[in-house]
Amino acid sequence: MRDLIQKIPKVELHLHIEGSLEPELMFNLAERNNVNLPYDSVEEVHRAYQFTDLQSFLDLYYTGAQVLQTEADFYDLTWAYLQKAHQQNIRHTEIFFDPETHTDHGVPFETVIHGIHQALVDAEENLHITSNLILCFLRHKSEDLSSAWKTLASALPYKDWIIAVGLDSSEVGHPPERFVEIFDKARAEGFLTVAHAGEEGPPEYIWQALDLLKVQRIDHGVRSEEDPALVERLREEQIPLTVCPLSNTKLCVFDHMAEHNLKRLMDAGLCITINSDDPAYFGGYINENFYAIQEALDLSASDILHLAQNGINAAFLPPERKAVLSAELQVISNPAIGESKEI
Repeated sequence: MRDLIQKIPKVELHLHIEGSLEPELMFNLAERNNVNLPYDSVEEVHRAYQFTDLQSFLDLYYTGAQVLQTEADFYDLTWAYLQKAHQQNIRHTEIFFDPETHTDHGVPFETVIHGIHQALVDAEENLHITSNLILCFLRHKSEDLSSAWKTLASALPYKDWIIAVGLDSSEVGHPPERFVEIFDKARAEGFLTVAHAGEEGPPEYIWQALDLLKVQRIDHGVRSEEDPALVERLREEQIPLTVCPLSNTKLCVFDHMAEHNLKRLMDAGLCITINSDDPAYFGGYINENFYAIQEALDLSASDILHLAQNGINAAFLPPERKAVLSAELQVISNPAIGESKEI
C-alpha cells in the first residue's frame, strides 16, 4: 500500500508555505539574518512541537516565521518544500502564504511574493510541478481589517501570480462573516476564494464561508459532520474539503487518528482531499498523511485512488491539465482497483 501511495500522482491543496519551515532551515536563516530564537537547538524546537490546540501551534509558527526576511529566504523556504513535494510525487500544489505575518515585521510584500514566485517558476521548469499561489488573510487581526485591506491592495499588481485569496489563523471567535466586504472586493478583482472553516470552529462557520464568502473550497471542514443538513449540501454541491489528518490529530481536533471522521465523510459522498497543512510542525508531508489515514482507518486501494482523484478534481487547474493528471493516475489505478487491502 505504501508503494501505491508513493507512485500515485498527487495534488496538494492545503499547504502553508511558512508551515514547511523545518527546524534546520529555521536555524540556518536565523544565523543568516542575525535573529535570536528562543531555542538553543534543533532538538529543542522539536520538543516544542507538542500542541494542545491551534493557538499553541500558532504561537510557535509566528516565532519561526520571523527568520524569513529576504527574497532569498522565501525562495529557499519554498524550494525546500518543492523538493520534498517532488520526492513524494506531488505533480501540482496550491500554496498558501500569509503576507501579514511578514509585513507586520517590516518585510515588504514584494520581497515575500518575489521569493516564493521564483521558486514556483523554477519548480515547474526543473521538477515539472505546476502550482498556484493563494494569499491568506489573518482572521485574528484588528476589527477594522485595515491590515487585510492593505494586503489586498498590495496584491493587485500581482494578480497574474495569485489565483485566490483565503482565510486562516485562529478560527474560534473570528467568524467568516467579518470578511464579507474584502472577499467581495477580491472576487471583483478576479480572485477565487477559499477559507479555513470547521476545524475548531463550528459548522456555522462553514455555512458562512459558503454563503457569505462564496468560497469554492473549504479548508479543513471536518466539523461539518455535526450538521446533517450541511453534510447534504457539501455532498450535493461536491464542495471540496481540504482535510489535513496529521494536523487534526496534532492539534487535538481528534485525539487519535483512528477517531478521525475522514472515512465517514467519504462514505457520505463528500469530496475529501488529503493535504499536509504545516508539515514541518505536524510530523509529515502528504505521503505521511496518506500513510497515517490508510493504516488507522483501514482504507482500501480504491479509497486511496479516489482521494487522489478528488485532489485533481478540486484543483484550480484548466481541464487539460486535470486530464493529464487523471490519465497518469489511471495508469497506476488499473492494476490496483479491486485488489485487496494488502497490496
